[in-house]
Amino acid sequence: MKVMVIVKANADTEAGVMPTEAELTAMGAYNEELVKAGIMLAGEGLHPSARGARVRFEGTRRSVIDGPFAETRELIAGFWLWQVRSIDEAVEWLKRAPFSGADGSAVEVEIRPLFEAEDFGEAFTPELRAQEQRLRDRIEHN
Repeated sequence: MKVMVIVKANADTEAGVMPTEAELTAMGAYNEELVKAGIMLAGEGLHPSARGARVRFEGTRRSVIDGPFAETRELIAGFWLWQVRSIDEAVEWLKRAPFSGADGSAVEVEIRPLFEAEDFGEAFTPELRAQEQRLRDRIEHN
């Protein structure tokens, strides 16, 4: 199963506070463990929401909302994509992540499974499956 591991933003990440060399070293070592174990498929940190935008869809209307966004707890600071056997396995790996919260600030990380083709049932027809595969092949080629 594939999961997205979502690192929530906090006041520091929204203020653009960059990690220290020690924090980058610890995270690099952790990511290396994930890669060696065949768990990590991707992972990235995100700039503060001040550098982002949201698009709101209302019927046929589209409106753009420029960052920063007020609700920090709804924001994402980074993510991983992992291939694991279960949510429990993902939790066990995540518990090993080098988030310390030593300065008193909490770090919140969420794990969410990605949809698999079989989750869509009969609505995901053979034609749609073939289209999906063509798109995945094209993405990999790009």
